[in-house]
Amino acid sequence: MMVEVFHSKIHRVKVTDAKLNYIGSITIDEDLIDAANMVVGQKVQIVVQDNGERFETYIIKGKRGSGEICLNGPAARRVQVGDTIIIITYGMLDFEEAKTYEPTIVFPNENNRLD
Repeated sequence: MMVEVFHSKIHRVKVTDAKLNYIGSITIDEDLIDAANMVVGQKVQIVVQDNGERFETYIIKGKRGSGEICLNGPAARRVQVGDTIIIITYGMLDFEEAKTYEPTIVFPNENNRLD
């Protein structure tokens, strides 16, 4: 049996921009994508600490080292610049493998960068 499990998380980053007139997605600093073991195009769940919203979108690569976290398209309506969000991915694992899997969790600093 396969089960869906928590794969990785970028914990508590600040939204730096919101672009309503865009196709849709979340743009993430490439350093954060790599550190969190995420990939461009991957589905992510966004949890907004400031208002309790939860929604899904997909990753677009942002400029490396920029600290960019930009919600695009309809998702831009669910956040304000400066909101704190958590970005979560999930993956399918064999039931036995899932019991011992260790997710990747990244804790960026207040400027959305790795120390």
